[in-house]
Amino acid sequence: MFLWLLLLILGVTPKAFLLLNPPWSTNFKNDRVTLTCRDSLSPAQGDISWYHDDHLLDNKSEEIQIHKTGYYKCKTRRSSPSDPVHMDFLSDRLIIQAPHPVFEGDDVVLRCQGKEATIETVLYKNKKEIRKSYISNFTLNSVSRDNGKYHCTASRKNLWGIKRDISKPLTIQVQELFPPPVLTARPSQPIEGRPVTLKCETWLPPQRSYIQLQFCFFREEQALGSGWSSSPELNLPTMWSEDSGSYWCQAETVTHHVRKRSLRSQIHVQRVPVSDVNLEIRPPEGQLIEGENLLLICSVAKGTGTVTFSWHREGTVRSLGTKTQRSLSAELQILTVKEHDAGRYYCAADNIHGPILSKLIKVTLRIPVSRPVLTLRAPGAQIVVGDVMELHCEAWRGSPLILYQFYHDGVSLGSSSVPSGRAFFKFSLTAEHSGNYSCEADNGLGVQISDRVTLSVTVPVSHPVFTFHPAGAQAMVGDVLELRCEAQRGSPPILYSFYHKNVTLGSISDPFGGGASFNLTLMAEHSGNFSCGADNGLGVQRSEMVTLSVTGPSSNKITLITKGVTAGLLSILGLAATAALVCYFRTQRNSGGLSTTGTPSYSPKEFKEPSRTSHTDPQEPTYSEPPDPMEQQPVYSNVDLGESNLVYSQICSIQDTKENSANSPKKHWEDKEPVVIYSELKKAHLDDSAGLVINQDRDLEDAAENYENVPEERLCEDTARQISAKPEGGRKRGLARNQLCQHLDLGLLEL
Repeated sequence: MFLWLLLLILGVTPKAFLLLNPPWSTNFKNDRVTLTCRDSLSPAQGDISWYHDDHLLDNKSEEIQIHKTGYYKCKTRRSSPSDPVHMDFLSDRLIIQAPHPVFEGDDVVLRCQGKEATIETVLYKNKKEIRKSYISNFTLNSVSRDNGKYHCTASRKNLWGIKRDISKPLTIQVQELFPPPVLTARPSQPIEGRPVTLKCETWLPPQRSYIQLQFCFFREEQALGSGWSSSPELNLPTMWSEDSGSYWCQAETVTHHVRKRSLRSQIHVQRVPVSDVNLEIRPPEGQLIEGENLLLICSVAKGTGTVTFSWHREGTVRSLGTKTQRSLSAELQILTVKEHDAGRYYCAADNIHGPILSKLIKVTLRIPVSRPVLTLRAPGAQIVVGDVMELHCEAWRGSPLILYQFYHDGVSLGSSSVPSGRAFFKFSLTAEHSGNYSCEADNGLGVQISDRVTLSVTVPVSHPVFTFHPAGAQAMVGDVLELRCEAQRGSPPILYSFYHKNVTLGSISDPFGGGASFNLTLMAEHSGNFSCGADNGLGVQRSEMVTLSVTGPSSNKITLITKGVTAGLLSILGLAATAALVCYFRTQRNSGGLSTTGTPSYSPKEFKEPSRTSHTDPQEPTYSEPPDPMEQQPVYSNVDLGESNLVYSQICSIQDTKENSANSPKKHWEDKEPVVIYSELKKAHLDDSAGLVINQDRDLEDAAENYENVPEERLCEDTARQISAKPEGGRKRGLARNQLCQHLDLGLLEL
């Protein structure tokens, strides 16, 4: 079916063909041979026409039986007449037989057939002996259509000896296996740069359709593709003008017995001039960011062969680059574009017919913002609450429009969009504005963040709150009172100062905030107004005044003091009034007033020694009159002997009646020496001073065991003796005498 269709496409009507049974074309007389008529659509259908020596036989069947010599052929309704087959029916004693059909390249078996038995046969070709055999069959390999004439001889025995018979000559009817191929090209007039398909067309007869063929294509004398192939087609992806020339093909059997070649065909490849040159830019629309790569694509809608592409920027003489290649487009990449690469671009294409230019395309460049710089501007050198702060954020490079954002500790304060330059942000400072500031700039090409700038806002101290601990408006002499001062607001460090009747008791620096405490051992003169002040360099703020009333000693103090007071009263019972007044004024003259001692709650490094203040207000006049005789005033002061392990405490108890006080002149008080009683106490070591306040309550409980009343004269002598006994006594004896004897006003001689 396929062969029949192929022949119809090629304009060739397929032939019918004959089959012989038995297959020999030469037979003995009276033999019968059956002929069968077939076509490519075997079995044949419809009416069959039979011919004998070109005479139409009266037989329409597919098979006929013959016994006459002559040429036979047939025809079907769908085919052309078959090739004629010559049939011989001979009355000879020896014949040579060849099969039918025989095609070129076939192996053929010839039979030398006699009516009687033979003892030897000889085969001849063109009257030349080629082979002898004791059998009647001869095999010819790969016969061709011009193989000549064959005959044979056979020797046989008879009554008269050896008899040799000779056959008539035989021409083998060798049919063409396939016709010479025909080379075709599609398209027949190819265009440069386009594909072409070459086809080598031939066909095999139905009787040999099983034979395999292979094909090879040539341009001039050069084989194309991979050489021999089983496919009758060869696809050439692109044809160029230089590929024009003479083409032909060959077809052969796989056994190489039969090979045939086509006629030569001239193929001319046509060249198309370039046209419609176009320049394309990526990224599209020519919008680039500085630092990106610019890709220029030059293409042509038409044009064949080798094309030369070139790229140009308007205003420049030299091209940016050129490429010559067989394609309709080419690319040029500009790496890491800079600001100067902006402008208008075009390209050109040429394939020998002259360059064609593209249209101009504008390339614009967007520049990402640089890292901004944040600066803070305030009215003064010190940044204080209430100042107006101005933040400046500026990026030195970047395409407009730039959006600036301001941040405080990661929280946005606000934003501002400017075409170029810097952005501003103003606000009034509060205490909460201390911290880290930054800004960012963004023009749509990426956010850039500035370095952080730390701002410390100084907050003035508020009015401090002054408190006592333990709380209360009244306290007892000898109590340890904690004075507490704290400002609720204010930047540290804060210097706290404590005041009694506007006289500074001491100052303490608070480096971290939280307030300060000051411990004070109360005396009678501590009654009055207390306050404190706070200062962090922006001005002192004073607290409200708090009034404290210090009354007689506590129960523990009374017990301790009573021992000394009782002994003094017994010895000066007759001179009670006079001694009391003299002791009062003497004490004022020698000690300079009652000592005020306080211990801060901070470490020694943070503590500033409070100023010693008199129990007498400096603004108040000095009393010339004795104290109220009805008011019992225990007065004491400690005498420190330096290296000694003892401390002597002077205690005077003053008691008198109104009558005595009223009748005693002032001079009488000055001339009379008071009776002074000193109590001997155990001295605390210097390295125990830090625990003095902590253990004060415990010391007060044990104070009764630490006191011993000592007369004044013995006190001075015992002290001098202790100092003299030490190796360094001579160097320090003068100091001991001054500390003790001057205080006692005894006027002792040089120790």
